Amino acid sequence: MNLEDTVKKASKILKNNNIHSHELDSEIILSDVIGVNKEYLITNNKNLISKKNVKKFNLAIKRRIKREPVAYITGRKEFWSQNFSVNKHTLVPRPETELLVYEVIKLLGNKKINILDIGTGSGCILLSILKELTFSKGVGIDISPKAIKMAKKNLSNFNLIHRGRFMIFDFNKFNIGKYELIVSNPPYIPTRDMKKLSKDVINFEPRIALDGGLDGIDLIKKVIYKSKSLLKQNGLLALEIGFSQYQKVSAILKDCGFREKSKVYDYKRNVRCIISTK
Repeated sequence: MNLEDTVKKASKILKNNNIHSHELDSEIILSDVIGVNKEYLITNNKNLISKKNVKKFNLAIKRRIKREPVAYITGRKEFWSQNFSVNKHTLVPRPETELLVYEVIKLLGNKKINILDIGTGSGCILLSILKELTFSKGVGIDISPKAIKMAKKNLSNFNLIHRGRFMIFDFNKFNIGKYELIVSNPPYIPTRDMKKLSKDVINFEPRIALDGGLDGIDLIKKVIYKSKSLLKQNGLLALEIGFSQYQKVSAILKDCGFREKSKVYDYKRNVRCIISTK
């Protein structure tokens, strides 16, 4: 079977299983299996696929039918124009989180600063910022040893070992250093809304990185309180927040002595990030 027919067949199977991104998913998975980019599939669509790769591809498609995210099947996800290694112990990086990275870089230019990333996961936020702020250094902390292992892999892949490090830490007990920038994408989904998440998310992504407690802002509050002691005067705190949380989070920041510098709207015009200064 050639590449074009292989994609079409898999796409039809995924479509019949109510997966809306069926064609794109098929292309990403096949290009990963045979080790090429998606463009190769188009320009070489009549090339035949080996039996060995057909078997690997079919197994991967079966995983997708069960709603396993494509990023976990391929082991990577593009974020800030880089391929980040991910697995079931890290959240799949989202385009919305790139908005936070963009705003931070816009505000800071290429200053030489010290950065802390709380709840770093795959390390995508910290490493993307370090890629742009070439004189800066940073540390990412996470309570999950397996998430930190993945972050360290990305650190090595992007040749940033001399400017970044990752540590297993409960951030409530973290008291190392002072920072000009603290970034965090904490869990912010209210516990009652967890069951409303898509099967791709709730059945595969780490609950600890999603569940934000009763009203979704339990961890956000703790990050704000912790940042009071870790952030240098006039330092920036950049937070990703959830739907309809802006008013509550903004009030907490004000009560804790932070002044809002900017807010970032997502593609649906919801406030997704708040940047404030101490």
